Amino acid sequence: MINRKAFLVIDMQKGSFTELTPRYDTAGVIYRINLIANAFRVNSLPVFLIQHDGTTAGNFVPYTEEWELLDELHVEAGDNLISKFANDVFYCSNLQSQLEQHSIDELVISGCATDFCVEATIQSALSKDYKITVLEDGHTTGERPHLRAVQVVEHYNWVWKNMIPTKGAVVVKPHHLVLEELA
Repeated sequence: MINRKAFLVIDMQKGSFTELTPRYDTAGVIYRINLIANAFRVNSLPVFLIQHDGTTAGNFVPYTEEWELLDELHVEAGDNLISKFANDVFYCSNLQSQLEQHSIDELVISGCATDFCVEATIQSALSKDYKITVLEDGHTTGERPHLRAVQVVEHYNWVWKNMIPTKGAVVVKPHHLVLEELA
């Protein structure tokens, strides 16, 4: 069976990238996400842009500025917009049904924040037996009390490389290798 891939871009929203919440390698991560998203579109593969809806907590309320996707992120008319309500994109969202409609069995995952929503989504996707490629240089986070942001990114790349999934698979690849596979 041929793998049918989808590209997930998690929480690249204005409210996550402020002067109070700077992120590691923001410009580089956005650049690489845009490259991968374009390659998916060229290959008629779906791109899913996921936005956190934090209405219940009073933040990231839909249609407010903090909820909006970053201006630098390239969004096309055919992209799929998904609202999420917890760290795990699959929780109480329509992502799973959308992936099933597109016959997706492999996910390429990117976005913000490495140690929260990206990690939770990877764990959830594994329990659903997806094949997963984490975009090694396509996720970001902020400084933490005990770790610099770059250390968090490096740590989670190591964790994901060393996971033992039940049925699916996890690989961590830099963007240029993902682009080569899509060429």
